[in-house]
Amino acid sequence: MTGASGYIGGRLVPELLDAGYRVRCLVRTPRKLRDQPWAGRVEVIQGDVTDAGSVAPAMAGADVAYYLVHALGAGRDFERTDRQAARVFGEQARRAGVGRLIYLGGLTPAGVPERELSPHLRSRAEVGHILLGSGVPTAVLRAAVIIGSGSASFEMLRYLTERLPVMITPRWVHTHIQPIAVRDVLRVLVGCAGLPPDVSRAFDIGGPEVLTYLEMMQRYAAVAGLPRRLIVPVPVLTPGLSSQWVGLVTPVPASIARPLTESLRHEVVCREQDIERYVPSPPGHPVGFDRAVALALQRVRDAQVATRWSSASVPGAPSGPLPTDPEWAGGSLYTDVRQRHADVAPEALWDVVESIGGENGWYSFPLAWAVRGWLDRLVGGVGLRRGRRDARRLRVGDSLDFWRVEEIERGRLLRLRAEMRLPGLAWLEMCVDEEGAGGARYRQRALFHPHGLLGQLYWWSVSPFHAIVFGGMARNIVRAAGRTQKRGTGSKRRA
Repeated sequence: MTGASGYIGGRLVPELLDAGYRVRCLVRTPRKLRDQPWAGRVEVIQGDVTDAGSVAPAMAGADVAYYLVHALGAGRDFERTDRQAARVFGEQARRAGVGRLIYLGGLTPAGVPERELSPHLRSRAEVGHILLGSGVPTAVLRAAVIIGSGSASFEMLRYLTERLPVMITPRWVHTHIQPIAVRDVLRVLVGCAGLPPDVSRAFDIGGPEVLTYLEMMQRYAAVAGLPRRLIVPVPVLTPGLSSQWVGLVTPVPASIARPLTESLRHEVVCREQDIERYVPSPPGHPVGFDRAVALALQRVRDAQVATRWSSASVPGAPSGPLPTDPEWAGGSLYTDVRQRHADVAPEALWDVVESIGGENGWYSFPLAWAVRGWLDRLVGGVGLRRGRRDARRLRVGDSLDFWRVEEIERGRLLRLRAEMRLPGLAWLEMCVDEEGAGGARYRQRALFHPHGLLGQLYWWSVSPFHAIVFGGMARNIVRAAGRTQKRGTGSKRRA
């Protein structure tokens, strides 16, 4: 299994385990799987799909190999990266004697030459051709919009519909689409593991309805109990402008919104349903659009979103090794350190720390955080609107507004790595220590490793606001913990 830390892969692993399969995951960062509820039931190998040396041992002894990775939004070379990765994957699978490859790609429009497709769809199609030509029996599943809690397509639809009762939209709102529920995608992916060895081809997969994007928005509004939306299509919004517009209105950044909106230029409707011969639909499937939306919304309301589109790191987001101390050998390192005593149980203080961000906010100067989020969106970053996967619990790899959880030691340490656009690398650490007589100490550390002169200028330009932002954060977190304990929920919530 590749892509186990992503949206589909993270949901497919437990489905395969429940079906009785033994699963091995190839991931670049094994730590991202550490907090998954199924982590102890799988074998994990560190590696990269573009590196034959790490793919080969992952393939050894495997009967079926799932290719669920792609370089969506990873700059101008993403097609070359996808091509290289698919070739390595197919070649190593053939050498290892793997019996079946399974790939989830994109549904391509009928009658449109591949050279005229959007780069995103063109690359998806090319990956399918490479795997089919690998010499290993391959099932290429081609899907259009996937409707499920946390999917990029669903989040785009959700936020456009909920936030804009009146919309001026591009022409692609009239494009016909055959959406599919995520649970049907997972059902077919599991079923394909048992395909006969002589089956090697592409299959179109979709739900029972063909809708325009405009109809999808109106149907979403009806399911969500919203008034009917007024939607006015105009011909002047190019894919580039559309992606910027989507990036400003929804949590999906422009770098990911662009390939999604470009894919909507053409009608994507299933030309065949041959997969039914091999993986027949049980009663109640495929799931209709309205029910798929209702199920997704219920997952969101119940805080039971297993994975999100942001489960994988945002392409182009800053990353790097964590500086372990102020004498870090990586160059200049600026820190802002705050400490406060709290007359509360450590559990009450930790509850506040782990629930930070999203709807709960950042406990200081909301306007400053909001402005920083908007500025990040304007330059193509993720902004603040990614929110949280779960309102109370975090795990390594979770996106948290414009941060990502890099480490969590439950009850003691939360370390976040910044994914906003910065001229450097940044982290925010929050620690809880027990401190005599039932009290606790809150420790907070912001770290910034500047890149060049611009990074130096950035730090010194924002440092005058640190007392307000970071000082206020430490003070208000401790106060919030006190209020939590007084309500009697601090120590009980973890019971």
